[in-house]
Order: sequence, then structure tokens, then C-alpha cells
Amino acid sequence: MKRKSLFALSAVVVVAAAALVPVLWSGGDNLHNGSAMAATPADQAELIKKGEYLARAGDCIACHTVRGGKQFAGGLPMATPFGTMFTPNITPDDQYGIGKWTQDDFYRAMHTGRSKDGSLLYPGFPFTSYTKVTRADSDAIYAFLRSVPPVNVPSRPHELKFPFNQRNMLIGWRTLFFREGEFKPDPTKSVEWNRGAYLIEGLGHCGMCHTSINAMGGPVNSAAFAGGLIPLQNWYAPSLTSNREAGLGDWDLKDIADLLKTGVSNRGAVFGPMAEVVHNSLQYMSDEDINAMATYLKTIPQKSEAPEPLQLETSEKFGGELLKQGAKIYADNCAKCHAENGLGMPPSFPPLANNQSIQMPSAVNPIRMVLNGGYPPSTEANPHPYGMPPFAQSLSNTEVAAVVTYIRMSWGNHGTAVSPQQVSDLRSAPLD
Repeated sequence: MKRKSLFALSAVVVVAAAALVPVLWSGGDNLHNGSAMAATPADQAELIKKGEYLARAGDCIACHTVRGGKQFAGGLPMATPFGTMFTPNITPDDQYGIGKWTQDDFYRAMHTGRSKDGSLLYPGFPFTSYTKVTRADSDAIYAFLRSVPPVNVPSRPHELKFPFNQRNMLIGWRTLFFREGEFKPDPTKSVEWNRGAYLIEGLGHCGMCHTSINAMGGPVNSAAFAGGLIPLQNWYAPSLTSNREAGLGDWDLKDIADLLKTGVSNRGAVFGPMAEVVHNSLQYMSDEDINAMATYLKTIPQKSEAPEPLQLETSEKFGGELLKQGAKIYADNCAKCHAENGLGMPPSFPPLANNQSIQMPSAVNPIRMVLNGGYPPSTEANPHPYGMPPFAQSLSNTEVAAVVTYIRMSWGNHGTAVSPQQVSDLRSAPLD
């Protein structure tokens, strides 16, 4: 077995929260550019409704609500290699929340990554994406957050190691990786395409997971959307620019839309962090917006692939032995749902044959699925999804490596053999 030195993924404090959504806002009177704005109750109700929808699009609740806790009260720990970040209270509480922020303060945080007092925000808050959000949409989100019940709970300070607890270090990071500016429509593209681009690149901040991170914690912009390991979550966000992974160029628009809206489609299902995105956010999006996102995703051009994470390789002989062992394990444990020929019974049981997510250079996701099992998200259109049982207790590291090797190399799939050491490394990985 040899170690293949490819890319040492280093997640900086800033990236540890690859899903850190909208945040550090605050209330205040209905002000805009310092002048009072008259609004009827009906107008305000409509604005709040729009803001709620946009907050869903940004998946704010995922990071700012602890499981079982008060909505938007923050406190969710984000472990990083440099310490732990805690998401802030963004309810309209005057003492601990955003109750004293104006619309201008809120927009400044979204657009420039600066807090009410002008201090720099850590890029765990995805202002590099939110800078694209329009002022009108920012104001709507602000109005919605002003409408939620205030929670009098202090935001817990970050626990970061020196020198990462020095915010002035962010000046250099911002110079390298942040470009301020609202989204500019492409006049050569359709209205639908531009709407999809706005949602994917802005509020959706999809690039935070689907783009690799360099040693400074900044995105590898030359390989945008080309995939990457999500720091400390040990899930791989596949490339959206390559049909070898999750590139969608040969997918029907309906299959893309179904996957985004319900978590399952005839081409596959989502698990892990993406299942949470569908559950918390995408299932609530309108059909028009989902179709717009699908339209944009289908046209993302081929780009340079992301640097590959550290990968363990097996010898050809050992890989052949794993393949033979995996055939029996598959027949005994997997064929009932996924079929002997690997075609499955979609959308309930996704196909494994010709499934890009199975064949990617990174075998992280199929290994984790065999070990931990999982469910696609429960959505209104698919309230009782079929799930996969975990096999961590019944299969050894070698047996898991064998069955994953088998599905990666059978039925015309072009994946490579999986090392038992890879399985061992992921067996203790966090489930969230």
C-alpha cells in the first residue's frame, strides 16, 4: 500500500463553518439610508414573508439554531483546527441579539463582512457570497429577523487559538479572497438562468462546500465548484463541473430539480450535509426558483478539477482480492435493494451502476454510507424516504473496503479499490 500525496486540505477557522449562514444582524427602526420609511401593515407583512423565504434560501436556521434550542438564538459550536467558533444570537434582542441594528448595519454585514461597530467578521459567515445579495433582499431578511421572538441569551465568544483570535489578521485574508459587489446579471443569459446564478452564488453560498480550500483557508477560485472535502465533517462535496462526479450536464432538468426539491430523483439521492440543506432550505423553495437553480447548475462549464485530498492506494493484487470478497458481501447485504445489476429501484433505492458519486476519486461518501447508513431528507414531496441501514457493527474495515471496492468497479463503473485504512480513518468520523 502506498500513500498518494495529492493535496493537504487545510481548513482555517474561517472555513470550518462551511454552512454558516446569514448572520450577525440586528434590529432597529424601519430605517433605510438614515431616513424614515412609511410602510402599511400589509406592506410590512409582505416584506416579512419575503424575508422568511429568503432566509430559508440562505438556510440561516441551520447554523443559528441549536437542536432543541430557541430559534435563531445561536450557540452552535463550529469545531475547527484552530479552535471553536460559536454562532451568534440573531434574534431582535436589544441586549444580546441584533435588536439595535439598523437596516444599514445589516446590509453592511451582508455586503462587506463588517459588524455594526465596523469590526471584521470571520468568513465562517459567508459574506463572500452574501455580498452578491441585493439591498432589497437584504432589507427583507432584516425585516423577517426583526419579526421573530427575541431571545435574551448572550452569544458565546469564539475560542480560537493565537494568532487566529486576532481579527486584524483578516485584513490580509480579505485582500486575497474577498471581492465586494452585488450580483450582476449576464445580459447574454435568460432571466431564469440569472435567477439561478443569483441563488446559487449568493444566498445559497454553494461554493463554500463545493470549492476546495487552500492552506490559508481561502477558496481555490481557479477550481470553483470543482469539489472538495468539507473540513472536519469528513464528507466530500462533489464537483459540479465534471460529469465524472456531480456535474449535471447530462442530467435532465427534472432530475436536477427533483434532487434539489425532494432529495431524491431517478439519478440518485442526497445524504449527509446536503440532505440537511434540502430539509432545512431547498424543499421550501418555489418550483420556479428550483427550476432556475437547475437551469444554472446544468450549464456550469467544465473547469480544472480541485486538488484531490490525501488518498490511500491499494496494490493491484490486493484490490483484486477485495473485489472478489466484495461481490459476496454485496449479494448478501445490498442486492435486495440495489439489485444484482446495480440498477436499484429509483427513486426509493438509487442506482449504483453508472453513478458518478460512487466512482469519484474520493471514496469518502460511499464508505461513510456503508458504515453509518442514512436517509435522504424528509420533505413534503417525499415525507417517508427509504433509508440505508448502517453496517459499521456488522462489517469489518476490510469487508467495508471490499464491498465499496466492488460497487466502485462493477457494472462498468470506473472507480478504484478502497483501502481498509481509509475505512478505519472514517469509522470514527463525526456523523454530523
